[in-house]
Amino acid sequence: MRDRYLDTLRAAAIVRVVVYHAFPVAWLGYAFPAMGVMFGIGGSLMALSLDRSGGAPDRVLASRLRRLLPAFWALGAVLVPAMLWSGWADRPHWPKLLLWLVPLAPPPGSTWALPATEVLWYIVTYLWFVILSPILLWSYRRWPLRTALLPLGLVFVAGEATVMSDLATFGACWVAGFAHRDGVLRRMAKPLLAAVALACVGAGVSWVLIFTPGEFDLNDIPPAQALYSLGFVLVLLRLSPRLDWRPLDRVVSVLNRRAVTIYLWHNPAIAACFVVGDAVGAWRLGQAGYLAVALVLLLVPVTLLGRLEDISRLSSGYGRGRAAASDLHGVSGGDRKT
Repeated sequence: MRDRYLDTLRAAAIVRVVVYHAFPVAWLGYAFPAMGVMFGIGGSLMALSLDRSGGAPDRVLASRLRRLLPAFWALGAVLVPAMLWSGWADRPHWPKLLLWLVPLAPPPGSTWALPATEVLWYIVTYLWFVILSPILLWSYRRWPLRTALLPLGLVFVAGEATVMSDLATFGACWVAGFAHRDGVLRRMAKPLLAAVALACVGAGVSWVLIFTPGEFDLNDIPPAQALYSLGFVLVLLRLSPRLDWRPLDRVVSVLNRRAVTIYLWHNPAIAACFVVGDAVGAWRLGQAGYLAVALVLLLVPVTLLGRLEDISRLSSGYGRGRAAASDLHGVSGGDRKT
């Protein structure tokens, strides 16, 4: 059975990301740190899949690649020729273009394509977490506290805007997902968990106020992002409310099934909505008009390319309706400003 609560959290994160990119205000990151939540969900579902794999982590990795890469390749099949056609003056040599096949580092892109390429850091980070998860899960089950604290230590020395920095920033959230799957968060006394979560949130806010005066966006402050997100994730994964609001089921289901496609294409749609919106008079409705245009534009790739997620999911060998069938859809987020 699918976990309706986790699906709802994932859907809320997708919506929050789109709204942030349309209206980039820092307070949204404090109201709901979507990236940390998505990595926490991803860690929980990855632990579930590894436990179900019967000691064959290579099969889990192959399954993730089958469900992640087709949607990513579809973006590259459109974007790389478009960048070449538009005049990619500083294009790299062909070996670096191989990152458009397997994104172990952010794929190269032109300035013209920045709205599309700047969000790809999340695909890279998620892929590395998937690759590292067998080792991380083994380490967590032997040294849980040390494994959780390791990325929090690394975030202070990893620098900014690198793969290592991204892994360090959200590594504790991923490990918190392991704790959720193993039932550790459920067994923790509520006062203790609340105290730990509050300490993390407070430490994140304090870091912003003390060390980065004048800069309040968590997405630009990795240590604060790591601490604040972890506090939120601990609380949200500890909760297990019954969700019986049937009218929203369809929306939540669609957002989860098309999470990767929405993630990959929402920022280009937002970038294009201003040109298209001016042409159709969206300015009459203000920002809401441009957002409506962006959503209509986003429907195009979701409709034309979204089925790649269905095809790849069915070919991954997981049965319909199983929780593991949604593991990849921890992927949703945006660029570092999410």
